[in-house]
Amino acid sequence: MIIAIASGKGGTGKTTIAVNLALALSLQDRPGRSLPGESPSNGENPLSVQLLDCDVEEPNCAIFIKPEIKEKNAVSIPIPRVDKDKCTLCGRCEEVCAYHAIVVVKDKVLVFPELCHGCGACTYFCAPGAIKEEGKEIGWVKAGQKGGLLFFQGKLNIGEAMAPPLIKAVKKWINPKKINIIDAPPGTSCPVITAASGSDFCILVTEPTPFGLNDLTLAVETMRKINIPFGVIINRSDLGDGNVEKYCRREGIPILMRIPFKKEIASAYAEGIPIVQAFSEFRQEFFNLYQKIAGIIEGKQQ
Repeated sequence: MIIAIASGKGGTGKTTIAVNLALALSLQDRPGRSLPGESPSNGENPLSVQLLDCDVEEPNCAIFIKPEIKEKNAVSIPIPRVDKDKCTLCGRCEEVCAYHAIVVVKDKVLVFPELCHGCGACTYFCAPGAIKEEGKEIGWVKAGQKGGLLFFQGKLNIGEAMAPPLIKAVKKWINPKKINIIDAPPGTSCPVITAASGSDFCILVTEPTPFGLNDLTLAVETMRKINIPFGVIINRSDLGDGNVEKYCRREGIPILMRIPFKKEIASAYAEGIPIVQAFSEFRQEFFNLYQKIAGIIEGKQQ
């Protein structure tokens, strides 16, 4: 099972939900029965939960998880390099590039690495064979573990603008036999769609303010376009107004959970302490959240 956590804007508590949901499901004192969607152990006791931090421009799940990092791999994308002696300036490479990363001007070919998605179209369609590809490092992926929780994190290099290839590299660690929690980037642009695509469910985290409602509506539209089931968590639920709840009722969007605004929660967050560790009562609440999501998924699959 794959559950993405997203939001239409930053600062709503997306990472808080991702971290605490993953920790709540990986705690050793959870109920003794198997979790919905969890594969049988076949005599073994495999780790059942993975947290994948796909907010690669500013990953911060590790601040709360504090994992033991066991592996670090660089991620590169193929960038075209043009052999001037073989190039006929036919312009075919420019025609097939959907991202305008390669342009023919007068007597030369210009390559813009910052725009290149590494799709390889220019190389494939270059009849003279004048284009070769060379790797350009854009970031890295770390793999680690915290108790019964597997953890994966991507980090985009400073100055790089192409997050989707790195997000895809993080998602290669998804194990369909486990529960995979994805912390997606904020917003509704390409990185969010890349992170959420292929998920069984998406949690949209919002706050009960005019800005929160505005960005929630954008996130809802995005999830509907990519056809992913979703529900809403209202963070700091006792602040602001009731328009977010009215919107969800009007649109038939399930409200999965409400987290109140409490000084104690904010203080724990500031110290890098997850809610489920600071307040034991939230362990069951996050476990119940998962059960609600599993029920929605199973209902749609029937």
